[in-house]
Amino acid sequence: MTENAEHHDEDTAPEAETSQNEVPQKGEPAKGEPTVEQMKAAEHYAAEDMLSDDEVEEFLGDEVSEEELAEEEASEGFADPLEALAADCQKLETENTELKDRILLTAADMENLRRRTTKDVADARAFSIAGFARDMLAVSDNLRRTIDSVPEDDKGSEDMKNFLEGLEMTEREMLNTLEKHGVKKLVPLDEKFDPNFHQAMFELPNSDIPNNTIVQVVQDGYVIGNRVLRPAMVGVAKGGPKFVAPTSDANDAETDGAES
Repeated sequence: MTENAEHHDEDTAPEAETSQNEVPQKGEPAKGEPTVEQMKAAEHYAAEDMLSDDEVEEFLGDEVSEEELAEEEASEGFADPLEALAADCQKLETENTELKDRILLTAADMENLRRRTTKDVADARAFSIAGFARDMLAVSDNLRRTIDSVPEDDKGSEDMKNFLEGLEMTEREMLNTLEKHGVKKLVPLDEKFDPNFHQAMFELPNSDIPNNTIVQVVQDGYVIGNRVLRPAMVGVAKGGPKFVAPTSDANDAETDGAES
């Protein structure tokens, strides 16, 4: 029995040795070696400097099926490079348009901010003394009341003349100083009543004067810049014809007549 076993081992040994040294058929890669597709893909990646030598070896060592390789090539754009290039161009154009829109919007915002800042600074300079100027108008009014309260009989003396002249000089200097800072006096007499600048205190019936014409000024009005610092208190005519503002032609005729 021992001899039969030894004979059986001798018969099976060559078969095992033959299976280990089995030679692959023609056209098929040996077991563990890369396929032709893997070699081509590795050469492409290496030519494009996309993989290092170590990465090429690692890539060749992995078994990749033809379907996986085709999907990878398609995802990388190797299937149709023109379509991939067109998609990249379209993406860049879209990004460029968005960036231009953002730049234009930012530029518009900055321009609006600059204009608002310029206006705010100008308003701050023009109207910063509005409260102070309004208070000083009360002082000017008191000076005028003092001058007007002197009886005509007392104005003949030399001392009173000098006193009144000093008050008038003080009043003029104060108004000139206010005017340097943008405060101007309103002169509404014989003008049409404007509720934005005038305050009507009473009405005077008069059929000869156009309706709503200012015929008397009770208290002077002042403006600072384009804002009313204090409206003028006035009396207006009532019952006359409709007020007609003078035209530019009439003003030119009056100017030409004055020059001739």
